[in-house]
Amino acid sequence: MSTPTPDNTQPATPAEHDRTSATPAEAPTDDRLQDVEGTPHLMTDSADDAERRAGGGDRWSTALQSIVNGSVLVTVLAVVLALVACGILIAVTDENVRAAAGYFFARPTDTFQAVGTAVGGAYKSLFQGSVINFGASSFAQAIAPITRSVDYSVPLIAAGLGIALSFRAGLFNIGGQGQILIGAAAAGWVGFSFDGPAAIHIPLTVLAGIVGGAVWGGLVGVLKARTGANEVVLTIMLNYVALYLVSYLLRTPGLLQAPGSSNPISPATKESAVFPALFGPRYGIDLGFVVALVAVVVVWWLVNKSSLGFRFRTIGENPRAARVAGMSVPALTIWVMVISGALVGIAGAYQVQGAVTSGFTSGIDAGIGFDAITVALLGRSKPWGVFWAAILFGVLKNGGYAMQAANDIPIDIVGVIQALIVLFIAAPPLVRAIFRIPQPGARRRGRAAKNSRKAVAA
Repeated sequence: MSTPTPDNTQPATPAEHDRTSATPAEAPTDDRLQDVEGTPHLMTDSADDAERRAGGGDRWSTALQSIVNGSVLVTVLAVVLALVACGILIAVTDENVRAAAGYFFARPTDTFQAVGTAVGGAYKSLFQGSVINFGASSFAQAIAPITRSVDYSVPLIAAGLGIALSFRAGLFNIGGQGQILIGAAAAGWVGFSFDGPAAIHIPLTVLAGIVGGAVWGGLVGVLKARTGANEVVLTIMLNYVALYLVSYLLRTPGLLQAPGSSNPISPATKESAVFPALFGPRYGIDLGFVVALVAVVVVWWLVNKSSLGFRFRTIGENPRAARVAGMSVPALTIWVMVISGALVGIAGAYQVQGAVTSGFTSGIDAGIGFDAITVALLGRSKPWGVFWAAILFGVLKNGGYAMQAANDIPIDIVGVIQALIVLFIAAPPLVRAIFRIPQPGARRRGRAAKNSRKAVAA
Protein backbone atom coordinates (compact mmCIF):
# COMPACT_ATOMS: atom_id res chain seq x y z
CA MET A 1 0.00 0.00 0.00
CA SER A 2 1.59 3.24 -1.07
CA THR A 3 1.48 6.29 1.11
CA PRO A 4 0.25 9.50 -0.48
CA THR A 5 2.87 12.13 -1.19
CA PRO A 6 2.30 15.59 0.24
CA ASP A 7 0.91 18.07 -2.29
CA ASN A 8 2.62 21.48 -2.03
CA THR A 9 0.26 23.21 -4.50
CA GLN A 10 -2.38 25.63 -3.16
CA PRO A 11 -6.03 25.12 -4.02
CA ALA A 12 -7.17 27.15 -6.96
CA THR A 13 -9.09 30.34 -6.23
CA PRO A 14 -12.54 30.77 -7.73
CA ALA A 15 -11.24 33.37 -10.18
CA GLU A 16 -8.43 31.07 -11.30
CA HIS A 17 -10.86 28.18 -11.56
CA ASP A 18 -13.15 30.22 -13.82
CA ARG A 19 -10.21 31.32 -15.93
CA THR A 20 -8.79 27.84 -16.36
CA SER A 21 -12.15 26.25 -16.97
CA ALA A 22 -13.12 28.60 -19.79
CA THR A 23 -13.24 26.95 -23.16
CA PRO A 24 -11.20 28.30 -26.05
CA ALA A 25 -14.39 29.39 -27.77
CA GLU A 26 -15.34 31.53 -24.76
CA ALA A 27 -11.92 33.15 -24.30
CA PRO A 28 -11.57 36.41 -26.27
CA THR A 29 -9.17 36.31 -29.17
CA ASP A 30 -6.58 38.96 -29.95
CA ASP A 31 -8.70 40.32 -32.82
CA ARG A 32 -11.66 40.81 -30.53
CA LEU A 33 -9.49 42.59 -27.98
CA GLN A 34 -8.25 44.93 -30.69
CA ASP A 35 -11.78 45.66 -31.85
CA VAL A 36 -12.98 46.39 -28.34
CA GLU A 37 -9.98 48.59 -27.63
CA GLY A 38 -10.54 50.47 -30.87
CA THR A 39 -14.13 51.33 -30.03
CA PRO A 40 -15.19 53.99 -27.53
CA HIS A 41 -15.89 52.60 -24.07
CA LEU A 42 -19.56 53.06 -23.37
CA MET A 43 -19.12 54.30 -19.81
CA THR A 44 -15.92 56.36 -19.91
CA ASP A 45 -14.93 57.36 -23.44
CA SER A 46 -16.51 59.46 -26.12
CA ALA A 47 -16.01 59.35 -29.86
CA ASP A 48 -13.46 62.17 -29.57
CA ASP A 49 -11.44 60.12 -27.03
CA ALA A 50 -11.36 57.20 -29.46
CA GLU A 51 -10.14 59.48 -32.23
CA ARG A 52 -7.37 60.81 -30.02
CA ARG A 53 -6.27 57.27 -29.15
CA ALA A 54 -6.26 56.39 -32.84
CA GLY A 55 -3.69 59.11 -33.51
CA GLY A 56 -5.90 62.06 -34.40
CA GLY A 57 -6.09 61.23 -38.07
CA ASP A 58 -9.41 63.05 -38.40
CA ARG A 59 -8.31 66.11 -36.46
CA TRP A 60 -8.90 68.51 -39.32
CA SER A 61 -12.24 66.92 -40.07
CA THR A 62 -13.22 67.32 -36.43
CA ALA A 63 -12.17 70.99 -36.46
CA LEU A 64 -14.19 71.60 -39.61
CA GLN A 65 -17.23 69.95 -38.06
CA SER A 66 -16.93 72.11 -34.94
CA ILE A 67 -16.93 75.22 -37.14
CA VAL A 68 -19.89 74.05 -39.18
CA ASN A 69 -21.88 73.01 -36.12
CA GLY A 70 -21.01 76.16 -34.15
CA SER A 71 -23.38 79.03 -33.54
CA VAL A 72 -21.01 81.58 -35.14
CA LEU A 73 -21.53 80.18 -38.62
CA VAL A 74 -25.31 80.15 -38.18
CA THR A 75 -25.18 83.78 -37.02
CA VAL A 76 -23.14 84.85 -40.04
CA LEU A 77 -25.44 82.99 -42.41
CA ALA A 78 -28.47 84.56 -40.74
CA VAL A 79 -27.02 88.00 -41.48
CA VAL A 80 -26.35 86.96 -45.09
CA LEU A 81 -29.93 85.73 -45.50
CA ALA A 82 -31.25 88.99 -44.06
CA LEU A 83 -29.15 91.01 -46.52
CA VAL A 84 -30.35 88.86 -49.42
CA ALA A 85 -33.99 89.21 -48.40
CA CYS A 86 -33.65 92.98 -48.05
CA GLY A 87 -31.88 93.11 -51.40
CA ILE A 88 -34.97 91.54 -52.93
CA LEU A 89 -37.11 94.11 -51.13
CA ILE A 90 -34.95 96.98 -52.42
CA ALA A 91 -35.17 95.63 -55.96
CA VAL A 92 -38.94 95.21 -55.83
CA THR A 93 -39.51 98.76 -54.56
CA ASP A 94 -37.09 100.43 -57.01
CA GLU A 95 -38.75 102.38 -59.80
CA ASN A 96 -36.16 101.53 -62.44
CA VAL A 97 -36.46 97.83 -61.71
CA ARG A 98 -40.23 97.96 -62.03
CA ALA A 99 -39.94 99.86 -65.30
CA ALA A 100 -37.45 97.36 -66.73
CA ALA A 101 -39.58 94.44 -65.57
CA GLY A 102 -42.38 95.68 -67.84
CA TYR A 103 -40.48 94.48 -70.91
CA PHE A 104 -38.55 91.66 -69.21
CA PHE A 105 -39.18 89.06 -71.95
CA ALA A 106 -38.04 91.47 -74.65
CA ARG A 107 -34.77 92.50 -72.94
CA PRO A 108 -34.23 90.56 -69.70
CA THR A 109 -30.71 91.93 -69.30
CA ASP A 110 -32.12 95.40 -68.60
CA THR A 111 -34.01 94.05 -65.59
CA PHE A 112 -30.98 92.25 -64.21
CA GLN A 113 -28.87 95.35 -64.72
CA ALA A 114 -31.43 97.51 -62.95
CA VAL A 115 -31.56 95.04 -60.04
CA GLY A 116 -27.77 95.05 -59.77
CA THR A 117 -27.64 98.83 -59.87
CA ALA A 118 -30.34 99.25 -57.22
CA VAL A 119 -29.13 96.59 -54.78
CA GLY A 120 -25.41 97.09 -55.38
CA GLY A 121 -25.70 100.85 -55.10
CA ALA A 122 -27.67 100.60 -51.88
CA TYR A 123 -25.24 98.25 -50.17
CA LYS A 124 -22.25 100.18 -51.51
CA SER A 125 -23.61 103.34 -49.93
CA LEU A 126 -24.30 101.48 -46.71
CA PHE A 127 -20.73 100.15 -46.57
CA GLN A 128 -19.01 103.40 -47.50
CA GLY A 129 -21.20 105.38 -45.14
CA SER A 130 -20.59 103.11 -42.16
CA VAL A 131 -17.26 101.29 -42.58
CA ILE A 132 -14.72 102.71 -45.06
CA ASN A 133 -15.24 105.40 -47.68
CA PHE A 134 -12.99 104.37 -50.54
CA GLY A 135 -13.77 107.57 -52.41
CA ALA A 136 -12.36 109.81 -49.68
CA SER A 137 -9.40 112.05 -50.43
CA SER A 138 -7.47 111.12 -47.27
CA PHE A 139 -7.06 108.21 -44.91
CA ALA A 140 -8.57 110.22 -42.06
CA GLN A 141 -11.75 110.83 -44.05
CA ALA A 142 -11.84 107.21 -45.23
CA ILE A 143 -11.98 105.73 -41.71
CA ALA A 144 -14.29 108.39 -40.25
CA PRO A 145 -17.47 106.35 -41.02
CA ILE A 146 -16.42 103.36 -38.89
CA THR A 147 -15.71 105.64 -35.94
CA ARG A 148 -19.22 107.06 -36.16
CA SER A 149 -20.62 103.52 -36.35
CA VAL A 150 -18.71 102.60 -33.20
CA ASP A 151 -20.16 105.71 -31.55
CA TYR A 152 -23.68 104.51 -32.37
CA SER A 153 -22.88 101.07 -30.94
CA VAL A 154 -21.63 102.20 -27.49
CA PRO A 155 -25.03 102.40 -25.73
CA LEU A 156 -26.08 99.17 -27.45
CA ILE A 157 -23.03 97.40 -26.03
CA ALA A 158 -23.80 98.46 -22.45
CA ALA A 159 -27.53 97.84 -22.66
CA GLY A 160 -27.05 94.58 -24.55
CA LEU A 161 -24.73 93.31 -21.81
CA GLY A 162 -27.39 93.97 -19.19
CA ILE A 163 -30.10 92.18 -21.15
CA ALA A 164 -27.75 89.28 -21.97
CA LEU A 165 -26.82 88.82 -18.30
CA SER A 166 -30.46 88.47 -17.34
CA PHE A 167 -30.98 85.99 -20.18
CA ARG A 168 -28.10 83.85 -18.89
CA ALA A 169 -29.81 83.74 -15.51
CA GLY A 170 -33.13 82.67 -17.01
CA LEU A 171 -34.78 86.09 -16.62
CA PHE A 172 -36.31 88.20 -19.39
CA ASN A 173 -35.43 91.82 -18.79
CA ILE A 174 -37.67 93.72 -21.19
CA GLY A 175 -37.30 96.92 -19.18
CA GLY A 176 -34.28 98.41 -20.90
CA GLN A 177 -36.24 101.52 -21.86
CA GLY A 178 -37.20 102.32 -18.29
CA GLN A 179 -33.73 101.58 -16.93
CA ILE A 180 -32.14 103.83 -19.56
CA LEU A 181 -34.57 106.64 -18.75
CA ILE A 182 -33.94 106.47 -15.00
CA GLY A 183 -30.18 106.12 -15.56
CA ALA A 184 -30.18 109.09 -17.93
CA ALA A 185 -32.25 111.17 -15.50
CA ALA A 186 -29.87 110.43 -12.61
CA ALA A 187 -26.75 110.98 -14.72
CA GLY A 188 -28.20 114.10 -16.32
CA TRP A 189 -29.00 115.66 -12.94
CA VAL A 190 -25.45 115.06 -11.72
CA GLY A 191 -24.09 116.24 -15.06
CA PHE A 192 -25.74 119.68 -14.99
CA SER A 193 -26.05 120.32 -11.25
CA PHE A 194 -22.42 120.18 -10.16
CA ASP A 195 -19.10 121.67 -11.16
CA GLY A 196 -15.73 120.04 -10.75
CA PRO A 197 -12.72 118.62 -12.54
CA ALA A 198 -13.48 116.22 -15.37
CA ALA A 199 -11.50 113.44 -13.65
CA ILE A 200 -14.11 113.46 -10.87
CA HIS A 201 -17.22 114.75 -12.63
CA ILE A 202 -17.21 112.17 -15.48
CA PRO A 203 -16.93 109.06 -13.25
CA LEU A 204 -19.46 110.53 -10.81
CA THR A 205 -21.96 111.05 -13.63
CA VAL A 206 -21.44 107.52 -14.94
CA LEU A 207 -21.87 106.19 -11.40
CA ALA A 208 -25.15 108.08 -11.08
CA GLY A 209 -26.43 106.40 -14.24
CA ILE A 210 -25.32 103.01 -12.92
CA VAL A 211 -27.12 103.58 -9.62
CA GLY A 212 -30.29 104.78 -11.36
CA GLY A 213 -30.45 101.73 -13.62
CA ALA A 214 -29.56 99.38 -10.76
CA VAL A 215 -32.36 100.74 -8.57
CA TRP A 216 -34.92 100.41 -11.35
CA GLY A 217 -33.78 96.90 -12.25
CA GLY A 218 -33.44 95.86 -8.62
CA LEU A 219 -37.05 96.87 -8.02
CA VAL A 220 -38.08 94.20 -10.52
CA GLY A 221 -35.84 91.66 -8.82
CA VAL A 222 -37.30 92.36 -5.39
CA LEU A 223 -40.89 92.11 -6.62
CA LYS A 224 -40.19 88.85 -8.42
CA ALA A 225 -38.24 87.33 -5.53
CA ARG A 226 -40.75 88.32 -2.84
CA THR A 227 -44.05 87.97 -4.67
CA GLY A 228 -43.28 85.65 -7.59
CA ALA A 229 -44.53 88.20 -10.13
CA ASN A 230 -43.54 87.67 -13.74
CA GLU A 231 -40.51 89.79 -14.64
CA VAL A 232 -41.73 90.34 -18.20
CA VAL A 233 -44.90 92.05 -17.01
CA LEU A 234 -43.02 93.96 -14.32
CA THR A 235 -40.35 95.32 -16.67
CA ILE A 236 -42.83 96.32 -19.37
CA MET A 237 -45.07 98.14 -16.89
CA LEU A 238 -42.12 99.87 -15.26
CA ASN A 239 -41.13 101.18 -18.69
CA TYR A 240 -44.32 103.24 -18.68
CA VAL A 241 -43.79 104.29 -15.08
CA ALA A 242 -40.27 105.50 -15.90
CA LEU A 243 -41.44 107.31 -19.04
CA TYR A 244 -44.17 109.27 -17.29
CA LEU A 245 -42.03 109.88 -14.23
CA VAL A 246 -39.21 111.38 -16.29
CA SER A 247 -41.76 113.38 -18.31
CA TYR A 248 -43.12 114.82 -15.06
CA LEU A 249 -39.63 115.69 -13.82
CA LEU A 250 -38.82 117.42 -17.10
CA ARG A 251 -41.98 119.54 -16.87
CA THR A 252 -41.42 120.56 -13.26
CA PRO A 253 -39.24 123.62 -12.58
CA GLY A 254 -36.54 122.96 -10.02
CA LEU A 255 -36.28 119.26 -10.83
CA LEU A 256 -35.03 118.34 -14.32
CA GLN A 257 -36.51 121.18 -16.36
CA ALA A 258 -34.07 123.76 -17.67
CA PRO A 259 -34.41 127.11 -15.81
CA GLY A 260 -36.40 129.68 -17.75
CA SER A 261 -37.74 127.13 -20.23
CA SER A 262 -41.35 126.09 -20.64
CA ASN A 263 -40.43 123.02 -22.70
CA PRO A 264 -39.91 119.58 -21.11
CA ILE A 265 -36.14 119.57 -21.58
CA SER A 266 -33.23 119.45 -19.18
CA PRO A 267 -30.28 121.85 -18.95
CA ALA A 268 -27.20 121.08 -21.01
CA THR A 269 -24.61 118.74 -19.52
CA LYS A 270 -21.65 120.60 -18.05
CA GLU A 271 -18.49 120.40 -20.15
CA SER A 272 -16.66 118.73 -17.28
CA ALA A 273 -19.10 115.78 -17.42
CA VAL A 274 -19.05 115.26 -21.20
CA PHE A 275 -17.06 112.32 -22.58
CA PRO A 276 -14.01 113.72 -24.39
CA ALA A 277 -13.23 112.57 -27.93
CA LEU A 278 -10.34 110.11 -28.03
CA PHE A 279 -9.00 111.03 -31.49
CA GLY A 280 -10.28 114.55 -32.00
CA PRO A 281 -13.61 116.03 -33.06
CA ARG A 282 -13.40 114.58 -36.58
CA TYR A 283 -13.93 111.06 -35.29
CA GLY A 284 -16.91 109.77 -33.34
CA ILE A 285 -15.12 107.61 -30.76
CA ASP A 286 -15.05 109.11 -27.27
CA LEU A 287 -14.34 107.94 -23.74
CA GLY A 288 -17.69 106.15 -23.63
CA PHE A 289 -16.28 103.43 -25.89
CA VAL A 290 -13.57 102.71 -23.32
CA VAL A 291 -16.26 102.47 -20.62
CA ALA A 292 -18.18 99.99 -22.80
CA LEU A 293 -15.05 97.89 -23.37
CA VAL A 294 -14.40 97.77 -19.63
CA ALA A 295 -18.00 96.66 -19.11
CA VAL A 296 -17.53 93.83 -21.63
CA VAL A 297 -14.42 92.57 -19.85
CA VAL A 298 -16.07 92.82 -16.43
CA VAL A 299 -19.18 90.94 -17.54
CA TRP A 300 -17.04 88.27 -19.26
CA TRP A 301 -15.11 87.74 -16.03
CA LEU A 302 -18.30 87.77 -13.98
CA VAL A 303 -20.06 85.18 -16.11
CA ASN A 304 -17.16 82.85 -16.87
CA LYS A 305 -14.68 83.19 -14.02
CA SER A 306 -16.50 84.19 -10.84
CA SER A 307 -18.51 82.08 -8.42
CA LEU A 308 -21.36 84.59 -8.59
CA GLY A 309 -21.52 84.18 -12.36
CA PHE A 310 -21.58 80.40 -11.92
CA ARG A 311 -24.58 80.79 -9.61
CA PHE A 312 -26.29 83.03 -12.15
CA ARG A 313 -25.80 80.43 -14.88
CA THR A 314 -26.96 77.67 -12.57
CA ILE A 315 -30.28 79.28 -11.75
CA GLY A 316 -30.70 80.00 -15.44
CA GLU A 317 -30.17 76.36 -16.38
CA ASN A 318 -31.98 74.66 -13.50
CA PRO A 319 -33.36 76.65 -10.54
CA ARG A 320 -34.43 73.45 -8.77
CA ALA A 321 -30.91 72.05 -8.88
CA ALA A 322 -29.62 75.38 -7.61
CA ARG A 323 -31.91 75.12 -4.58
CA VAL A 324 -30.75 71.58 -3.91
CA ALA A 325 -27.14 72.82 -4.05
CA GLY A 326 -27.95 75.37 -1.33
CA MET A 327 -28.20 78.48 -3.52
CA SER A 328 -30.68 81.19 -2.60
CA VAL A 329 -32.60 81.67 -5.83
CA PRO A 330 -34.56 84.75 -4.60
CA ALA A 331 -31.36 86.54 -3.52
CA LEU A 332 -29.63 85.66 -6.78
CA THR A 333 -32.64 86.89 -8.74
CA ILE A 334 -32.38 90.26 -7.04
CA TRP A 335 -28.65 90.49 -7.73
CA VAL A 336 -29.11 89.56 -11.38
CA MET A 337 -31.63 92.32 -11.93
CA VAL A 338 -29.53 94.85 -9.99
CA ILE A 339 -26.44 94.17 -12.10
CA SER A 340 -28.48 93.96 -15.29
CA GLY A 341 -30.10 97.33 -14.57
CA ALA A 342 -26.72 98.83 -13.68
CA LEU A 343 -25.29 97.84 -17.05
CA VAL A 344 -28.28 99.28 -18.87
CA GLY A 345 -27.89 102.42 -16.76
CA ILE A 346 -24.44 102.91 -18.33
CA ALA A 347 -26.23 103.32 -21.66
CA GLY A 348 -28.45 105.97 -20.07
CA ALA A 349 -25.41 107.82 -18.77
CA TYR A 350 -23.79 107.68 -22.20
CA GLN A 351 -26.85 109.25 -23.78
CA VAL A 352 -26.45 112.43 -21.71
CA GLN A 353 -22.64 112.43 -21.67
CA GLY A 354 -21.89 111.54 -25.26
CA ALA A 355 -24.92 111.40 -27.53
CA VAL A 356 -27.14 114.32 -26.44
CA THR A 357 -25.24 116.83 -24.33
CA SER A 358 -27.32 119.92 -25.06
CA GLY A 359 -30.24 118.79 -22.87
CA PHE A 360 -32.39 115.68 -23.01
CA THR A 361 -36.11 114.96 -23.28
CA SER A 362 -38.24 111.95 -22.44
CA GLY A 363 -37.19 110.42 -25.77
CA ILE A 364 -33.56 110.10 -24.64
CA ASP A 365 -33.76 106.31 -24.74
CA ALA A 366 -34.06 106.46 -28.58
CA GLY A 367 -35.33 102.88 -28.74
CA ILE A 368 -32.04 101.53 -27.40
CA GLY A 369 -33.76 99.53 -24.67
CA PHE A 370 -35.59 97.39 -27.20
CA ASP A 371 -32.70 97.25 -29.69
CA ALA A 372 -30.58 95.86 -26.85
CA ILE A 373 -32.84 92.81 -26.71
CA THR A 374 -32.07 92.15 -30.37
CA VAL A 375 -28.35 92.69 -29.75
CA ALA A 376 -28.40 90.22 -26.84
CA LEU A 377 -30.15 87.62 -28.97
CA LEU A 378 -27.78 88.13 -31.89
CA GLY A 379 -24.79 87.91 -29.56
CA ARG A 380 -26.08 84.62 -28.08
CA SER A 381 -26.07 86.29 -24.63
CA LYS A 382 -22.27 86.15 -24.54
CA PRO A 383 -20.28 89.30 -23.67
CA TRP A 384 -18.07 89.39 -26.74
CA GLY A 385 -20.91 88.22 -28.93
CA VAL A 386 -22.94 91.19 -27.67
CA PHE A 387 -20.01 93.48 -28.44
CA TRP A 388 -19.79 92.44 -32.09
CA ALA A 389 -23.56 92.37 -32.49
CA ALA A 390 -23.72 95.95 -31.23
CA ILE A 391 -20.98 96.96 -33.68
CA LEU A 392 -23.02 95.40 -36.49
CA PHE A 393 -26.13 97.32 -35.46
CA GLY A 394 -24.09 100.52 -35.23
CA VAL A 395 -22.88 99.91 -38.78
CA LEU A 396 -26.43 99.30 -40.01
CA LYS A 397 -27.77 102.39 -38.27
CA ASN A 398 -25.01 104.69 -39.47
CA GLY A 399 -24.99 103.25 -42.98
CA GLY A 400 -28.76 103.44 -43.21
CA TYR A 401 -28.65 107.22 -43.26
CA ALA A 402 -26.01 107.20 -46.00
CA MET A 403 -28.06 104.70 -48.00
CA GLN A 404 -31.13 106.89 -47.68
CA ALA A 405 -29.29 110.05 -48.73
CA ALA A 406 -27.46 108.52 -51.69
CA ASN A 407 -30.10 106.16 -53.09
CA ASP A 408 -33.37 107.58 -51.75
CA ILE A 409 -34.08 104.31 -49.93
CA PRO A 410 -36.27 104.55 -46.82
CA ILE A 411 -34.41 104.22 -43.53
CA ASP A 412 -37.03 101.66 -42.55
CA ILE A 413 -35.17 99.14 -44.74
CA VAL A 414 -32.49 99.01 -42.03
CA GLY A 415 -35.18 98.11 -39.50
CA VAL A 416 -36.31 95.33 -41.81
CA ILE A 417 -32.74 94.00 -41.97
CA GLN A 418 -32.53 93.95 -38.16
CA ALA A 419 -35.89 92.21 -37.86
CA LEU A 420 -34.93 89.55 -40.41
CA ILE A 421 -31.62 88.95 -38.65
CA VAL A 422 -33.50 88.26 -35.42
CA LEU A 423 -35.97 86.05 -37.29
CA PHE A 424 -33.22 83.87 -38.76
CA ILE A 425 -31.23 83.85 -35.51
CA ALA A 426 -34.31 82.58 -33.67
CA ALA A 427 -34.71 79.73 -36.18
CA PRO A 428 -31.33 77.98 -36.58
CA PRO A 429 -32.92 74.87 -38.15
CA LEU A 430 -34.29 77.08 -40.93
CA VAL A 431 -30.83 78.51 -41.66
CA ARG A 432 -29.29 75.02 -41.62
CA ALA A 433 -31.99 73.69 -43.91
CA ILE A 434 -31.49 76.51 -46.44
CA PHE A 435 -27.72 76.02 -46.60
CA ARG A 436 -27.93 72.22 -46.16
CA ILE A 437 -25.82 72.23 -43.01
CA PRO A 438 -26.19 69.11 -40.83
CA GLN A 439 -27.70 69.52 -37.41
CA PRO A 440 -25.19 69.69 -34.51
CA GLY A 441 -24.06 66.25 -33.41
CA ALA A 442 -25.80 64.42 -36.26
CA ARG A 443 -22.62 62.86 -37.66
CA ARG A 444 -21.23 62.22 -34.21
CA ARG A 445 -24.40 60.39 -33.19
CA GLY A 446 -24.20 58.35 -36.37
CA ARG A 447 -20.54 57.53 -35.74
CA ALA A 448 -21.27 56.56 -32.13
CA ALA A 449 -24.12 54.32 -33.24
CA LYS A 450 -21.87 52.64 -35.80
CA ASN A 451 -19.21 52.02 -33.15
CA SER A 452 -21.82 50.63 -30.76
CA ARG A 453 -23.06 48.18 -33.42
CA LYS A 454 -19.47 47.16 -34.07
CA ALA A 455 -18.90 46.47 -30.37
CA VAL A 456 -22.10 44.44 -30.10
CA ALA A 457 -21.22 42.39 -33.18
CA ALA A 458 -17.83 41.65 -31.73
